[in-house]
Amino acid sequence: MRLNKYISETGVCSRREADKWIEAGRVTCNRQPAVLGTQVADGDEVRIDGELIGVKKKQTYIALNLFFNITSTTETHIEDNIIEHIGYPERIFPVGRLDRDSEGLILLTNNGDIVNEILRSENNHEKEYVVTVDRPITDLALRMMADGVKIMGELTKPSKVIRIDAQSFRIILTQGLNRQIRRMCSALGYKAQRLQRVRIMNIHLGDLKPGQWRHLTPEELSGLIR
Repeated sequence: MRLNKYISETGVCSRREADKWIEAGRVTCNRQPAVLGTQVADGDEVRIDGELIGVKKKQTYIALNLFFNITSTTETHIEDNIIEHIGYPERIFPVGRLDRDSEGLILLTNNGDIVNEILRSENNHEKEYVVTVDRPITDLALRMMADGVKIMGELTKPSKVIRIDAQSFRIILTQGLNRQIRRMCSALGYKAQRLQRVRIMNIHLGDLKPGQWRHLTPEELSGLIR
């Protein structure tokens, strides 16, 4: 097993952060300075800043209904960060992010591998949102949104769009450009007044109230981890 993966599975940090620690000379394997790509076998002794690590923590997967005005970051010095908000007793980190002015479903885990798997755009994982705009939206605008809208110099991937009422609709995306839905609405002359994520792949927000969280079920995990 690669050293960065080994470190991340103990829950100490993410694989990316582990690479930084290795490059900084903070990590040893069998009391020898580690390098990127070092392989770890059963019985090997891994230390960070001289402290022994190695007990793998149970993998944690959480679904949270995030309030708006909470920042999806593990940087605890940032006010109203998600880690402070959830108050989980072990180190976990969000899978992707929600903008501060959005709300709804976000996943948190201590498994760095699944983060990359879910966020990789070419995997076309679905994320579903309920959007309310500032005025009645036309059928033409919804069709244009489904076909693709040019934002930030590129055309968004086709999406599924379903009207809810005069000013609200569901949209299912398979990509996650920066503030994508808000920019799509703006490009068509609308302002997204409320944006709530209600599904990530096979995991639904359900009846979780704002601020509440729960562990994923075995059935949800089997669909998430393939």
